[in-house]
This record gives sequence, structure tokens and C-alpha cells, in this order.
Amino acid sequence: RELAMWEGRVLSLHSCAAKSEPLTSPDKLVCLAGIGIEGDRYALGTGSYSDKPETGRQITLIETEALEALARDWNMELKPEETRRNVVTEGTPLNHLVGRQFRIGGEVVLEGIRLNTPCQYLEDLVGIKSLFKSLINRSGLNCRIVTGGTIRGGDPIRPL
Repeated sequence: RELAMWEGRVLSLHSCAAKSEPLTSPDKLVCLAGIGIEGDRYALGTGSYSDKPETGRQITLIETEALEALARDWNMELKPEETRRNVVTEGTPLNHLVGRQFRIGGEVVLEGIRLNTPCQYLEDLVGIKSLFKSLINRSGLNCRIVTGGTIRGGDPIRPL
């Protein structure tokens, strides 16, 4: 059964060069097919889980709707850069994109590899108790970069 037509958009972008460094919010991310984001910890091999390589860590996304639900349902404020995800989306059904390809902007094609699982590391890093539990099933999407290019804030996200 096909997914109904939808169009999301990129709200914000985030990256850092090494594990536990604060994420910066650049105006663009340069995506390298099969590798990751130029200058990001997982492309550089300096991320927390770089010793357990997997294609799904090339780029990670999370929905702004999940952050809104966190605030509404759990009374927890998590800033987009605190999620440790590279792209914050709006109107994009990330949980339904596992095993599917989709386009961001004019060039970049991603494939959803697996849902991101919340981790104790994130909870410890941001210092919010029970964050782990509140993010189950809405912690974002780990993706492989199929076609490289540049992603910018405001770019549309569309199914292929």
C-alpha cells in the first residue's frame, strides 16, 4: 500500500565534529553519498557510535512534532540541537519512511534505514531524566545518503 502524498520541510540543521561536542546550526549540510555529512562526527569517525559503523548513521532526522509532543505530554523542553539529530523536519512522517527513499531539496536522496532508538547517552548529556522513555517510537530516523548534495533550511522533503 502506498503512503499518501505529503510534503514536509527542513526546519533546522545541526552538526558537530566530535562526540559530546555541542551541535552547531549551519545554514547548510553538504551530504556525501555513502559517507555522511561533510565535517560531521560520523563522516569523520569521531561520533559516540563510530566504533559500531552502520549506514544508517550517515544522517539522522527528527520531527519537530516529536519535540512538541515532548513538551506537551511530558513537560520536557528539548531544543532542536539537543536532540543530536542532523535535521529537524516538519510535516514529514519519519516513522513511515523506514525502507523508503525520499528527496530533500533539489538534489539529496535519502533512504530510511531504521528508526532511531533513544539512548541513555542523550539523557545523560542533556541532563533530562526519563527523556529515554519519553522518546521511544519518536526519536527520529537514521538514514543512508543515496545521492549527495546540499540541504538548506526550508528545503522541501518529498517521497520518491
